[in-house]
Parts: sequence; structure tokens; C-alpha cells
Amino acid sequence: MVADRVNTPTKTEGDKATKTGPAPANGAASSDAGSGGGFKAWLPLIITLVTMPALAYAITAFVLVPQLQKGLGIAPVKAAETSKHGDDKKSGKGGVHAKAAKEMINMTKVLVNVSGTMGSRYLLTSFTLAGDSPDFKSKVEQHEPQLRDLACGTLATKTINDLEKPAVRNLIRSELLSAFNGVLGENTVQEIFITEFAIQ
Repeated sequence: MVADRVNTPTKTEGDKATKTGPAPANGAASSDAGSGGGFKAWLPLIITLVTMPALAYAITAFVLVPQLQKGLGIAPVKAAETSKHGDDKKSGKGGVHAKAAKEMINMTKVLVNVSGTMGSRYLLTSFTLAGDSPDFKSKVEQHEPQLRDLACGTLATKTINDLEKPAVRNLIRSELLSAFNGVLGENTVQEIFITEFAIQ
């Protein structure tokens, strides 16, 4: 059996010779196909690397930023500049706008106990009210004790867990805005700026 194994490889050597004989021609062809096939294999990656940054920029500039501006109520920069220049030409007043400036009134040092702490923790806040009605300042000064009471009542309902949430300032701002406009009249207070917010 051993001798048979030694003699039989001559047939396989011939097969190898026939396989390796035409190999140089195929090898040259396969190396040409391999280099072309390599570029074709990398082509989708190259296209992706080139188009993805351009696509990301286009989506950010033309989709995301306009939606954010619309959601926040911010006019696009080009439109805002155009409208300002248009107002200057129409009014002839050299940039003075017909819209009245908002009046600001401070309400400082509103101190309340935090709910659920049995008086051991307190919340100290100060905020500024903004409005553009002609009698805004007189209305706020006339109703200041009532507004402070509403602010204390609204803030005293908040627990420590409520005050640790990320959007608590926006929630408090909207609750106070609703309560204040209920007393002063619809849309009298247009904005509330929380200038101090400390939990002790």
C-alpha cells in the first residue's frame, strides 16, 4: 500500500502541471481583475464618505435649523435682516420701530418651603416680568401682593423630586405666566425670566 501511494502521485503531479501550466496567463488576468475589482469594491465606501458630510450639512441647514427656529419663534437671520431694512425705509425714522419696548418689573426674594420636607428645605426665587401693554407697570404694582401670593402658592406645591427635574424652570415659568395673566388680564405678562433659583 505504501508503494501504491508513492506511484500514484505522478498522476496528480501531471494534474498539477496542467493546472499550473496555464496559470501564468490566468494569473495575469486575475491580477488585472483583482485590481479593478478592488476599486469597485471600495467605490461604495468612497461615495459614502464623500456624500455623508454633504448630506448631514444639507439636513442641518435646510431642515433641522429652520424647524428649531420655527419652534422657538425665532425668525431666520436673512428674513429678519430684510424686515429690519424694510421697516427703516417705510417708516423713515432711521431704524426706530413702531413696536413698543417691553417693560421689565422685578419680583425678588420669593421664599417658600419645599413640599414634603416638613419645613427643613426652602426654595428662594427671584424673577422678572416682561410686558408691553401701556399700563403694565401700574397693573403689576397694583396687584403685587396678589402676584406674590400666587407665586408662593405655585412654588410651594413643588417637591424636591419636582425641583430636580431638568425642565422644572420652564414648567414653573409657564405655571406662573398662566396664574399672573389670570389676575392681570390675558396676555398682560408676556414673559417671565427666572433670575434666581436656589434650593437650600
